[in-house]
Amino acid sequence: MNTVIACKCFDQYGIHEFPPEVYFHAEIQDTGCDAWKWILDLVEEAANDQREVFDPGEIGWENWGQIVTLPATISKLKSVKKLIVMGSNLVRIPPEIGDMTSLESFEAYMSYQLHWYPFEITRCRNLVKSSASTRALYGNYRMRPPFPKLQPDLTSTKGIDLENLPPELWGMDTIRNCSVCNRPMIDSGLYQVWITLLVATDEFPLLVNACSEECVRKLPQPASGYVQEAHKGSLDLKQPPPN
Repeated sequence: MNTVIACKCFDQYGIHEFPPEVYFHAEIQDTGCDAWKWILDLVEEAANDQREVFDPGEIGWENWGQIVTLPATISKLKSVKKLIVMGSNLVRIPPEIGDMTSLESFEAYMSYQLHWYPFEITRCRNLVKSSASTRALYGNYRMRPPFPKLQPDLTSTKGIDLENLPPELWGMDTIRNCSVCNRPMIDSGLYQVWITLLVATDEFPLLVNACSEECVRKLPQPASGYVQEAHKGSLDLKQPPPN
């Protein structure tokens, strides 16, 4: 029987006048387990046979339940039109999803620990259909849960191991390229902001890792009904009232 974990980051069913502070998930993927090896193999198989539907749940629930993120090698899935991660224990999606250029449908319903998505998903220009558990999303219009407070802006990434970041602080364990211009983050700045945009058929809270203030200024206008500027999150953020 599938055991989908509904985390306690915030109340996904109640509205609170004074909600507690929210933090990123800290889980690190166990890359030594058999489940991870099978996911890697499945990605390679899907890339080689140019399949149009990719459902990593094919490895069986006992294994799929051990996966907290997808591998960066999903960038190879150039032919995939439908990505299915429904009912998963994923806590983050890698920015390499933006390289899945044929993606038309993204199904993430009942993945209750996916509270945000990488800004890079906006590069999937063919994406027209999406499904997500709205109540699980930061800032969603029903509950308006808080966004995690992001790290202070950095004018230089020198001295920071961008391949081994603590996800509880940065949201992800690796930041390689600018979310906006795709420039490598080596010897650049690092400016993290939140922005909520309409992605296919859902309004997603997106995490932006920008290399400069200029790239932050290039971000599009946020979705109507949400905070109308890129922001740093935190309990101090004023959001529109729940609908």
